[in-house]
Amino acid sequence: MKKILYAIQGTGNGHVSRALVVVPILKKHFDVDILISGRQSNLHLPFEVHYRYDGVSFVYDKAGGLSYSKTLFHNNLAKAFKEIKSLPVKNYDLVISDFEPISAFSALLHKVPSLAFSHQAAFLSKKVPRPKRKSRVGEFVLKKYAPCRHALGIHFQRYESWIIPPILRPEILNATPTDDGDYVVYLPAFGDSQLVRVLGKSDARFTVFSKFSTFTYKRNNVTIIPADAKEFTKRLISCKGVITGAGFETPAEALYLGKKLLCIPIKGQYEQYCNAAALSDMGVHVAEKLSVSIINHWISTSSSFALTLKNDLKQLPYKVPELINQFI
Repeated sequence: MKKILYAIQGTGNGHVSRALVVVPILKKHFDVDILISGRQSNLHLPFEVHYRYDGVSFVYDKAGGLSYSKTLFHNNLAKAFKEIKSLPVKNYDLVISDFEPISAFSALLHKVPSLAFSHQAAFLSKKVPRPKRKSRVGEFVLKKYAPCRHALGIHFQRYESWIIPPILRPEILNATPTDDGDYVVYLPAFGDSQLVRVLGKSDARFTVFSKFSTFTYKRNNVTIIPADAKEFTKRLISCKGVITGAGFETPAEALYLGKKLLCIPIKGQYEQYCNAAALSDMGVHVAEKLSVSIINHWISTSSSFALTLKNDLKQLPYKVPELINQFI
């Protein structure tokens, strides 16, 4: 049985969420070890993790922006280089990197076959939408942060033959969406007080999932709930609409469920600007800032729609081993 190292970027929940779907399926076909780097995910992995590293993580401020100073301060690049050199990648037939840099660079250094299997890998294609103003630094990060020999990208649409649709969780794929009138808000780059101040000026009801609060509380029409994956999934399925960043997994899930969607890209995060361009092309409402006028306009005018290829999306996770096997 072929041996695979599956490496996960732990900054944010999207990479971990994908692993929760893909890894159990891969384990039926390959001998799989798990590596995770970064410490900002709120999701728990229900299987053994063989390597844990600090890695190189992005850090955001509470005003919604990517903080370069905090990113540099909170990362130990010398330690990361030691981790790259010492990781025993030669024990594996293939290294799969979900935008995880330690494994990717280690595989290149030791000349071990490697596969970039991530949303970010899709940006190796020039056909994937970009914002009007491209960022040289942003393009460099997307292409060089976790470089691999091969790529299997994931995006909202199939811009290339080697780009596949979103890999969604079974809870989402098998859900029956309802509408309780509430709007779910997941904007982890914004502080709770800022969200309460803006959302409180609207007449709609909002449930905010917070990375900063340790308890649930309510301020008029705004309910703050500590970030929790199970509760978020429950509210996502039953809500009227979703306000979130221009990441990948949450917008993809909202679209699949047919929810109204408003995306606000994280300031300074080029990948989200690219996602925003793709979402805008699809007809999703995208805003540059958070304001009550934007929210009210979105509530009153935007319509919901769902991702196509629903049957294909349900079968996609089970096709991953076959897709990956071609790179070993």
